[in-house]
Amino acid sequence: MAQEDLRKKVDLAFLSAFYGGLLTEKQRRVLSLHCEEDLSLGEIAADVGISRQAVHETISRAAFRLNELEATLGVAGRFRQMESGLQEALTALKNQDYPRAQQVLESLLALDQEESNGL
Repeated sequence: MAQEDLRKKVDLAFLSAFYGGLLTEKQRRVLSLHCEEDLSLGEIAADVGISRQAVHETISRAAFRLNELEATLGVAGRFRQMESGLQEALTALKNQDYPRAQQVLESLLALDQEESNGL
């Protein structure tokens, strides 16, 4: 599998963890088989009982919807930002760089506050 295809599957699975509940049951099932089980289009088609073309279209529609939701809501992006910031703060603490750790934690708190205020 090409590196780009793998990255796309991982990104889809990540977005699905946040927004999967907003997809149809069929879209969730097909995405799960595609991203998590790594089944081919033909294998998914046989499992779900639809054509390979329908599997492709379902994946495309679900991916479009997930990306649309992320562009509007940004929940997954904020999660990644928080995760990255916490890791950076932990590294700063381990290195006894307390001013940097404090700065990162304050920026994360500000980000959280913005989110709480609906900005």
